[in-house]
Amino acid sequence: MDKYLSDTYFIDKDHPRIKAFSDRLCKGGKTDIDRAVSLYYGVRDEIRYNPYAIDPEKSSMQASRILEQGEGYCVAKAVLLAACLRSQAIPARLGFADVRNHLVTGRLKEMMETDLFIWHGYTDIHLNGKWVKATPAFNLSLCEAFQVKPLEFDGTGDSVFHPLDALGNRHMEYVRDHGTFADLPWQRIISDLLEAYPGYFRSLGRETGDFRAEAVAENSG
Repeated sequence: MDKYLSDTYFIDKDHPRIKAFSDRLCKGGKTDIDRAVSLYYGVRDEIRYNPYAIDPEKSSMQASRILEQGEGYCVAKAVLLAACLRSQAIPARLGFADVRNHLVTGRLKEMMETDLFIWHGYTDIHLNGKWVKATPAFNLSLCEAFQVKPLEFDGTGDSVFHPLDALGNRHMEYVRDHGTFADLPWQRIISDLLEAYPGYFRSLGRETGDFRAEAVAENSG
């Protein structure tokens, strides 16, 4: 399990900022499951999901940097959760899959020219002798804006996006599994993203967006 507990460039679990954040969330937690659950909800709801925050700069994906910014997209939030878990001596690794998200906003879909999200990230956590998946991407207020059920996590079973939203409409479809990694395969991911979403990256730095506001506007009727 050593490689799932180590400090890396991206999963910089020994950074003072990571340690302080994790210790605060885990205060009072008596078991690894207690601490893992607290960390999941802390990362899910205290770090804003922002799909307009994909930055090709390598340093943008360090857990401590993501925590400082207070926002990130799915991979960034998975990296942060992994670092927080490792800081509490809980083995964690990163998992990835290509997903089709039927609730992407019109603006984001126009920029990406598709609703297929490649390299969607989640965190795989070793608890009570088995690996369980945790997906901390969508914070509670964003789920409410999209009218989807927020993902809950109890530390005993996988927490992955449901195929249907709260109204019974198609939500997320898992298309391809990339497997799990002890560290972030950033060069491979960013190369694939740059190739898949040229329009998105052409807009990077020139356009910003409020994803939650877009979701509210599109789903308020």
